Amino acid sequence: MYSDLPVDQLAGYLGSQTDPAGFDGFWEETLAEAQKHPLDVVLEPAASALGTLRVWDVTFNGYGGERIRAWLRVPAEASGPLPGVVQFVGYGGGRGDVHENLFWASAGFAHLHMDTRGQGAGWSRGATPDASGSAGPQGPGVMTRGVTDRHTYYYRRLFTDAVRAVEALQSLDLVDSSRCAAVGGSQGGAMALAAAALAPGLSAVAAYVPFLSDLPRAVQITDAYPYRELRDYLAVHRGQPEQVMQTLQYFDAVNFSRRARIPALFSVGLRDEVTPPSTVYAAYNNYAGPKELLVWPYNGHEGGGIEDEVAAAGFLRRVLAGNQAPVSQSAVNRAPEVFAGSPAPQD
Repeated sequence: MYSDLPVDQLAGYLGSQTDPAGFDGFWEETLAEAQKHPLDVVLEPAASALGTLRVWDVTFNGYGGERIRAWLRVPAEASGPLPGVVQFVGYGGGRGDVHENLFWASAGFAHLHMDTRGQGAGWSRGATPDASGSAGPQGPGVMTRGVTDRHTYYYRRLFTDAVRAVEALQSLDLVDSSRCAAVGGSQGGAMALAAAALAPGLSAVAAYVPFLSDLPRAVQITDAYPYRELRDYLAVHRGQPEQVMQTLQYFDAVNFSRRARIPALFSVGLRDEVTPPSTVYAAYNNYAGPKELLVWPYNGHEGGGIEDEVAAAGFLRRVLAGNQAPVSQSAVNRAPEVFAGSPAPQD
């Protein structure tokens, strides 16, 4: 059932997250520190049973110069330069096995699938430690790791890794650096929106059911994990709500959306109890660039599933070719009555 705002109120909902005065300076400082470390992208051929794709095991320097892992997958016969996609992973997952997640390379893109520091034991394997650690206690997962200070919060490191992953993709000879996009779902969607605001040279972004959006509201209206980690933490650390909420301002997808200008495709599930639909609408409605929204009335946190990815592939082909027409149902090769996520183009 629907458990959020009435559908007719979602289209105008702008969220409850405030925009801190020091937001831009904080991220400029963070990324300037990261730039002190050479990117140092290293590619090693990865053994696989795949005949139609080539795969490399990639490492590069992320936050603090710490080595971040990724897979690079490209069509076996590709000679380049190819349009590029960097993909970010949902909460608890990592880059997975070399044989997983073959969609983007099979669709003709150079696909950099970034691992997620300190995650990768929930549903998909990871191989990158969170070497920086953090100060203070935390709940299970990473939502509260270092959450009392924006400088120590886990997502400062992860979002910096995301920007560096874009740079790594753009640096590759096989990739056309002028035709690169960021994609991701849930946590990966929030990372894609952060990259859209922070990484120079990106051409497009696709964010499915983005997590970390309108955090003040999310913590109040859902009891689902991972947001529940914040509530559990504050139930014990009763004197810290204001301090924690001040930290979260710097990592909310709403504030990144306010600064992003490249074409964007969003999706939302109207029965999503993990990332409530109003929080996704807050990120979408605040997005400053051309944007489109796929609405899935009968779905939860899975959103459109494979339909989101197929729609995103069509969207990226259009945008990277310079065509700004809105995504259509034919772009996902589904009959209209099956493709329930009809777009709502704006701007």
